[in-house]
Amino acid sequence: MLKLADVMAARKRIAGIADHTPLVPSPSLSGKTGQEVLLKLELAQPTGAFKLRGALNAVGGLGGDVAGVTCCSTGNHGRGIAYAAQQRGIRAVICMSSLVHQAKVDGIRALGAEVRIHGRSQDEAQEECLRLVAEEGLIEVPPFDDPLVIAGQGTIGLELLEARPDLSAILVPLSGGGLAAGVALAAKAIRPDIRLIGVTMDRGPAMYHSIRAGAPVDVEEVPSLADSLGGGIGEDNRWTLPMCRDLLDETVLVTEQEIYDAVRVLYFEDRLVAEGASVVGSAALLTGKVSLDGPAAVLVTGRNADMAQHARIIAGERVALGDIDVGGPAAV
Repeated sequence: MLKLADVMAARKRIAGIADHTPLVPSPSLSGKTGQEVLLKLELAQPTGAFKLRGALNAVGGLGGDVAGVTCCSTGNHGRGIAYAAQQRGIRAVICMSSLVHQAKVDGIRALGAEVRIHGRSQDEAQEECLRLVAEEGLIEVPPFDDPLVIAGQGTIGLELLEARPDLSAILVPLSGGGLAAGVALAAKAIRPDIRLIGVTMDRGPAMYHSIRAGAPVDVEEVPSLADSLGGGIGEDNRWTLPMCRDLLDETVLVTEQEIYDAVRVLYFEDRLVAEGASVVGSAALLTGKVSLDGPAAVLVTGRNADMAQHARIIAGERVALGDIDVGGPAAV
């Protein structure tokens, strides 16, 4: 079982590179909820997303003789692994599905990593990752179901409660559960009464359904504004499912239209360029799906948006997502 000591050890490993991101007030969300709301700006990380914390802790925890590392990623974990591998001077191969937008692929390649596009789902991309482990001797660093990754993400919880010990709630984007499990572990160890809320999109919410089923549930991956939250949690999930089940107080779903609207609010009201996955907590507050009874923190997890799509959202234009359209005149 992971403990607070594991998170404290992770903080030492990532110190000076991926720690102490800004925590700023959001007048717009505070006005909407009637409570003080603070934004934890993980989009200020060198790679543009919180995933760098777990990646640095995991790659930094490997032994000295390493042929290279590989992972399956929707983008931000891959960028974090590429950055961490570059720091160590080792090879990195990132496996991704064809659903990942080009901006994230380009960002990973810019850090010197190889990218393998394989299939149209996380599960299919994972097959290539496992092949690289078996045939080329690379070490896999999972995107979420790994104790070192979870502990690295948990350092956010430490920073939040050190800065604001009076927080009543933390809203965390929920996907594979590495972030939610880590933040909840650290926060609950320090303040058992604090409320942890996991928020995700309603198109393929794997962890949301898995918690209710008590076991990993397969979901269909479809295009989403919150593409970083896509994918399953793995049939052999050992860490994040039980931790999210036991440590999260609530899990909430938001729609694509609600994500679209939240992207616009964070841009126009809070002056932030945030990718869809990182605004789900804000969406839950803006729609009243989560109510507050005291100061709260919302994790804004990344800025690695498809900027062409982001520009259309900001302009109020319709965005096509496979079988649905959101925003624009068609949504009115």
